[in-house]
Amino acid sequence: MIALVTGANRGIGREVARQLAAAGHTVLVTARSAEAAAEATRSVGPNARPLRLDVTSEADIAEAARDLEALDVLVNNAAITYDTWQHAATADLDVVREAAETNLYGPWRLTQALLPLLRASPHPRIVNVSSEAASLTGMGGGTPAYSASKAALNALTRMLAAELRADRILVNSVCPGWVATDMGGPGGRPVTEGAASVVWAATLPDDGPTGGFFRDGQPLPW
Repeated sequence: MIALVTGANRGIGREVARQLAAAGHTVLVTARSAEAAAEATRSVGPNARPLRLDVTSEADIAEAARDLEALDVLVNNAAITYDTWQHAATADLDVVREAAETNLYGPWRLTQALLPLLRASPHPRIVNVSSEAASLTGMGGGTPAYSASKAALNALTRMLAAELRADRILVNSVCPGWVATDMGGPGGRPVTEGAASVVWAATLPDDGPTGGFFRDGQPLPW
């Protein structure tokens, strides 16, 4: 099984890559720079391969789609801008737009480009790493760029799951929870636990759920 994890040079992405590699997957460890991808690959283990990939670059995505020969699992993990300093009523929309390029359009472009490979896989999976901050049920104010872009990513999950059901591609959103990473800050749960939540969706059986929003294998409200 071959898996590609975006934003895998640190935090949750790196740990997801490590756990998938430990489970026997060949993991493409991606980062925006070749150096960061190579450094992360060394820590992930012998089943890892570095790949320079900026999800906001159409050229990078096209090159990856052209060079890859097979793919079974796509983990759209790369994300930016947990904008705790902003409010929707006064938000800098340039910040919101920039967040959407990575958090929404990046996964969207990459998924579109890699669909031919996923359709050819016997056990294809797409996992969009989201956040409970994207849940409309409990959404309040604050972090507008992050929350809005992740809510849109959840909507993309629903649409892709419905459209790709006939291709046997399971598509789910996963909230790893509040995790102690560079983005999450101190005080969160261990990164191994957050990553395991993502790996669960990446390794679902063929009769597993699709079009869902989960944390630790349990459904979350949209």
